[in-house]
Amino acid sequence: MEIRHSEEQQSLDQGVQQYLTFMIGGEEYAVSLLKVREIVEYEPVTKIPRTPAWVRGVMNLRGSVAPVVDLAIKFGQTPSEVGKLTCVVIVEVELEGEAAVMGVITDAVSRVIDLKPEEIEPPPAFGTRVRVDYVLGMARSGKKFCLLLDTDAVLSADEMIEISASIEPSTAEIATTVLSAESGLC
Repeated sequence: MEIRHSEEQQSLDQGVQQYLTFMIGGEEYAVSLLKVREIVEYEPVTKIPRTPAWVRGVMNLRGSVAPVVDLAIKFGQTPSEVGKLTCVVIVEVELEGEAAVMGVITDAVSRVIDLKPEEIEPPPAFGTRVRVDYVLGMARSGKKFCLLLDTDAVLSADEMIEISASIEPSTAEIATTVLSAESGLC
């Protein structure tokens, strides 16, 4: 499902922002629709050794490698179970000043909501499973609230650099392997 951003510009001109809502572990979350690139059906991912448990692996996104994260694990919940409605929301995040794409596993995508700035409450200082610095605010969703996530904070550059470092062997590891091979120790 390709996301179109033409209507969003009109909404932004009126002070209204659009958010995509989705479910993770029975809770509703939302991200700015401007950060959403597309929504894809869940397909098995390739596991990467030495990555945090919340990184499920990587997926092929039209020839590009996209990390896929399970926010349920990152938020201290049990891992997301794959079901009929499970999908991956492809979001664009800023990593060290450059745009990067990542997939977020969701139990189900709910809807797109329009929010005026005055409809967004400040994040609660307590009572959520999510770190407060990951939350931009919260908005009413029926009788409950949904948490508006800051994708750049949740999928931060520091954590992703750690992942990249664990995926790519360090120069020291490469040198050790080469020296061992040359000396016949391997």
